[in-house]
Amino acid sequence: MERWLSIIGIGEDGMTGLTPAARALIAQATLIVGGARHLALVGEVRAERLQWPSPISDALPRLVAQRGRPTVVLASGDPFFFGVGDLIGRTVAREEIFAIPAPSAFSLAASRLGWSQQHCALLSLHGRAFARLTPHLQPRARIIALSWDETTPARIAEHLCANGMGASRLVVLEHLGGPKERMRETRANASALEDVAALNTVAIEVDAAPGARVIPLAPGLPDDWFEHDGQLTKRDIRAVTLSALAPRKGETLWDIGSGSGSVSIEWMLSDPANRAIAIERDPARAARIARNALALGVPDLEIVTGAAPKALAELAPPDAIFIGGGANARTLDAAWRALPANGRIVVNGVTIETQALLAQAFAEKGGDLTHLQVSRARPVGRFHALDPGMGVLQWRGMKP
Repeated sequence: MERWLSIIGIGEDGMTGLTPAARALIAQATLIVGGARHLALVGEVRAERLQWPSPISDALPRLVAQRGRPTVVLASGDPFFFGVGDLIGRTVAREEIFAIPAPSAFSLAASRLGWSQQHCALLSLHGRAFARLTPHLQPRARIIALSWDETTPARIAEHLCANGMGASRLVVLEHLGGPKERMRETRANASALEDVAALNTVAIEVDAAPGARVIPLAPGLPDDWFEHDGQLTKRDIRAVTLSALAPRKGETLWDIGSGSGSVSIEWMLSDPANRAIAIERDPARAARIARNALALGVPDLEIVTGAAPKALAELAPPDAIFIGGGANARTLDAAWRALPANGRIVVNGVTIETQALLAQAFAEKGGDLTHLQVSRARPVGRFHALDPGMGVLQWRGMKP
């Protein structure tokens, strides 16, 4: 199939930074598509120009209508690294695309700083939720982030200070690769940089003070990190529950009777590619789940306000299901039917009635039935005694 669509990465140095082949493709094009900045960088051309609308997807029918005629899409740096290449590739077959990447902002920033990209967290805050930054804020981590606009560096600094990381080093790199390139360094808790260009990239070297709020890499976040009304899978039980659910990259979890959203949030924290759907019938709790997800860095958590099993009817299919509240025979049956082959289900029961249901499920479907109980020390006069918490019966099943 003819490669009629060329996706060309262009830097701040414009046409002078392009290869002869890229310049020839631009000269031959009948249509050139790009942002206002990209179109300005190529200067005068004979081709028709199309500036990306908002949303960009609105231009895809016009782009597809060009099939068979030489067409160029201009993109920043590497089109397939947080660029427009992925969006176009969902509509146009790869056999029809010829891509010429330029150095990405990540590559340019790393080379200016002398950082190895493979040892950095690379993320985009451009057109994406700012909260995505939070899980990456680990002690001594190096992060390179594409900014949304000129306000992003100050917002990052404020966020670092609020989480006990005010001594972190920030480097703001503006107009990388062009004649207006500028690089400035500060500390998050120092006075903010002024006159920041809208086109900027921020490099962060995290310096976490003792007691800083760092998202652990293992399950079991502190209970007081979640806003809740008591409907919360407690820390120790939650850690065992996540282990039983065994999240794998790219999988989707149904968290039925989500309460505070703690299990679905930690499921998503286990890998950036993981999805979760929190099903909660109480609107106040559903709103609370959304706040917890934002605060803990998983803004893409999907929240469905409704009661199971009815609320399960049109959800994206799960790879695993957790039922932490409101387990009953109808919900358990609907959840089991929704699971694919080798899908996992974990149900925690506290009441005698729920535990009887789980014993029946274990007898019929197999799996593992485990009793969990955690005891904590409390004062008894001058001494201490272990005070047992409420026991939890956990059933874990796998659908054949």
